[in-house]
Amino acid sequence: MTLAYRPTEAFAESLDPRAKLGFQTAFAVAAFAHTTPRGLAVLTVVAALALAAARTSPTWVVSEFRVALPFLVGSPLLAGFALGPPWFVTGDAVAPLLASYRVLLVLAVGAAYVRTTPARDSRAAVQHLVPGRPGQFLGMGIAFVFRFLPVLQADLRSIRSAMAARLGDERPLRERMQLVATAGLARAFERADRFALALRARCFAWNPTLPPLSVGVRDMPVLAGTVALVVWSLA
Repeated sequence: MTLAYRPTEAFAESLDPRAKLGFQTAFAVAAFAHTTPRGLAVLTVVAALALAAARTSPTWVVSEFRVALPFLVGSPLLAGFALGPPWFVTGDAVAPLLASYRVLLVLAVGAAYVRTTPARDSRAAVQHLVPGRPGQFLGMGIAFVFRFLPVLQADLRSIRSAMAARLGDERPLRERMQLVATAGLARAFERADRFALALRARCFAWNPTLPPLSVGVRDMPVLAGTVALVVWSLA
C-alpha cells in the first residue's frame, strides 16, 4: 500500500476537496497554536475522527511515514541527553516530544486527505482557490506529485525487495544506502522521461476540463469544524 488515493466509499470521499483543504489548514494552525498536552489531546481526538471518516488506520499512517519516525523520535532523545549524570534530563525532552507528536498529527490528517481525494479533485480545488496562471501551475504541480510519488515509493520497495532476494540486506548499511539511492535515482529519471513523453502524447493542456465542485450538506460538519479550529487557534 502507498500514500495515494484509494476509493473505499468512506465519508470523506464525498466531501468537497476545498472543504478538506480548509480543514487541513485550520488543523495545522491549531496544532502550532496549542502545544500543551491538553491542546494536543484535543487535536488527537480531531485527528482520530478525520482518520475514521477516511477509513484510514493510524498504524498504516505510521508505517507510511516510517522514514520520518527516526527524526521524530530522535529529536526528544537528543534534547534530553546529557554528558554527565543523570545522563538524561526529562524536562529538556518534553518540548521536543510534544513538537514531534504535533507533526505526527498533522501528517495523519494529511494522509487522510490524500487517501480520500483524487488528484484531479485536488487540482480543481487549488485552481478554484488560486485564480489565473499561478493557480493552474500550483494545481498542475500538486496533481503531478500525487501521481508520481506513489510510483516512486513502489519502485523503492521493489529495489529493496530485489536486494533482499540477492542477500543484499547482509551488506553494510552504507553500501545498502548507496545501492538503493543510486538505483532509486536512476529509476526516478527514467520515470520522469516516460512521464514527460506521456504528457506530450496526451496533448497536455494548462487549462483542462476539471471536475465540477460544489459544497453540499455533507460538507457542513467539516466547515463547522474548520471554523471552530480557527476560533480556537485565535483564542
